[in-house]
Amino acid sequence: MLDVPHEAKVRGHQRAPSDSKEFHEVTKRDALRLLEHDVDRLLETTEKARQPALKAEMGRFADLFGRFIQEEGPALDWNKIQKLPENAVMNYSNLKAPKNEQIRNMLDKLVVIKLNGGLGTSMGCHGPKSVIPVRSDLTFLDLTVQQIEHLNKTYDANVPLVLMNSFNTDEDTEKIVRKYKGFRVQIHTFNQSCFPRISREHYLPVAKDFEIEKDMESWYPPGHGDFYDTFRNSGLLKKFIEEGREYCFLSNIDNLGATVDLNILNKLVGEERATTPVEFVMEVTDKTRADVKGGTLIQMENKLRLLEIAQVPPEHVDDFKSVKTFKFFNTNNIWANLAAIDRVLRERTLNMEIIVNNKTLENGTRVIQLETAVGAAMKCFDGAIGINVPRSRFLPVKKSSDLLLVMSNLYTLKNGSLVMSPQRMFPTTPLVKLGENHFSKVKEFLGRFANIPDIIELDHLTVSGDVTFGRGVSLRGTVIIIANHGDRIDIPAGAILENKIVSGNMRILDH
Repeated sequence: MLDVPHEAKVRGHQRAPSDSKEFHEVTKRDALRLLEHDVDRLLETTEKARQPALKAEMGRFADLFGRFIQEEGPALDWNKIQKLPENAVMNYSNLKAPKNEQIRNMLDKLVVIKLNGGLGTSMGCHGPKSVIPVRSDLTFLDLTVQQIEHLNKTYDANVPLVLMNSFNTDEDTEKIVRKYKGFRVQIHTFNQSCFPRISREHYLPVAKDFEIEKDMESWYPPGHGDFYDTFRNSGLLKKFIEEGREYCFLSNIDNLGATVDLNILNKLVGEERATTPVEFVMEVTDKTRADVKGGTLIQMENKLRLLEIAQVPPEHVDDFKSVKTFKFFNTNNIWANLAAIDRVLRERTLNMEIIVNNKTLENGTRVIQLETAVGAAMKCFDGAIGINVPRSRFLPVKKSSDLLLVMSNLYTLKNGSLVMSPQRMFPTTPLVKLGENHFSKVKEFLGRFANIPDIIELDHLTVSGDVTFGRGVSLRGTVIIIANHGDRIDIPAGAILENKIVSGNMRILDH
């Protein structure tokens, strides 16, 4: 039990507000003390040699937890949001291409970093998501290596590739990267932190010891905001600064549109370099109705910063989702100055909002995991800007519906990069919704297509129920195919469906 101060004035069953605050302060201090005690107990279960490194990692976890219990709530003061200044977001079309003879010198100042911590479980695959084949039997990782090797060969450069793994993906990734030994790409890897999940009831770790492999459910990688600390701790930040490299380009490995862009690089290290350094660039793109939940850019306290939906007060969620109020959303393609990363870490001015992620374990235990997002550090850097890039730089593969797009004739593959077909009349991709029950797992999804349909002229596709597609099917305009429960629809080989609704008894109706 907690000691409640004697001087607390009791009014009926209510304590005076100031005393209530004092009571909560005591409770918070107690929660942090208990957590630190529990973490120390966990550390004692591991061998002596590992303890110093793990102690530092658990110290960062305790700091995160300490900040979490001090915060009054995730919502920010909506009234403090300022209008975005004119020059806050540059238009990509205003960027200039570098001269050919300068490109090698520019590339030698760059490091490419891919966030590789995720598993393929949501798509029904084992192991790291980066090893799912996405096009011509090539995986996300294959395509990334091809892109960078092509840059290095074309310009006689030496751009290194760095993979930030998690404890979930590290072992498998280390085995896989060996196959790239003969490629003209230096590959480095490091691990993000591994933090204990905490019980929602008593705010203490649910893990009994540090044998993570035996109890994976009790641990988690704390979001990509963990990049800054772990990149520094790996020694790679220091190494690259000493080599004369100036910027890193960081993106999710499942975003197939996130390739090295020479026009953006020219703005940072080339002839177009600004007189006051741009320490941080967030690539944003125009928001559509499909992106209403994505993070957006705001100006607050005279700093450009990322606003995520979790921080929005409930009464303003509709404002946040409005395409008119907030025109852009964050692609999570980030360019950051290496010396500036080093500075904010040394000066301890890195401050990212905490994302509280509620989960329920298989045994029913309700837990929370505390995370941070890499883009939330934007406000900690000087001269940060957004660049409004074409939609083609945001091509994430999160579901089988995304896989349908990237495997289709909408794109051609060129040196590891996907290029939209010139036959497509408009730059936007079709909106595709595939039923969860029959299409969510990759193997299941692939088994439903004899080959991927022609979708060059498709606007919208909805498929629900037990549906299969024969070879050489063409889908155009708006196509809706719904097999009722117990029915099955087989779209015959060579079928052309244009603005059609196909319902359970295989009738084809004009839409």
